Amino acid sequence: MYEGIFWEEVLNITLLSLKVSGLATLIGALIGIPIGTFLGLRRFKGKRTIMRFVDVIMKTIVNTFMGLPPVVVGLIVYLLLTASGPLGWLGLLYTPMAMIMTQLIIVIPIIIGITMSAVGSIEKSIREKALSLGATETQAALLVLREARMGVLSSIIAAFGAAISEVGGIMITGGNIRWWTRTLTTAIVIETELGNFTMALTLGAILLTIAFIINLALTIIQVKGARE
Repeated sequence: MYEGIFWEEVLNITLLSLKVSGLATLIGALIGIPIGTFLGLRRFKGKRTIMRFVDVIMKTIVNTFMGLPPVVVGLIVYLLLTASGPLGWLGLLYTPMAMIMTQLIIVIPIIIGITMSAVGSIEKSIREKALSLGATETQAALLVLREARMGVLSSIIAAFGAAISEVGGIMITGGNIRWWTRTLTTAIVIETELGNFTMALTLGAILLTIAFIINLALTIIQVKGARE
């Protein structure tokens, strides 16, 4: 009986982790890829020094948000969703949706930053050649995005890896409630504290397997991109 409940809980925790991180990454990609593409393609008019200054500011802002501490993000979302907060009326605190919101704030800058870098690295030659052959701005942008697809895909995989391995932020906003908001990372923390090392090691093995698959996918993409 105990063994059946054990594996049922392991499955529940794993599926919730994949659901929360998967949805956060999907929504983040829908938001981050267009923004990253826009920033990667953008050319500022004006003096060269001004263009460089704007470029530095943009990259600094993106890099700053890429390095946001998850616990700080969790605290911000918590303050927004708490009963006295501006979004408290939604009743989302300590729910999977609050966890998705937390991870979304974490993954969007990652997707924007990597996409911007991938697009910017090939933008100049590809875009100018396409425009010289009569392509419209939109067609040229789509061509650049197609050429940068490996980098864009890498941004999605990296974002998912960051999301599913995050612990501090979702523990604050999700509450680590058993059978409801307990994910792989938060469950490992609580089970270790309780001395349930069998559960903690099982969940740790699952998390390591997912991390291995993510890194394998990134490696394959990098090798394929290098060959192209």
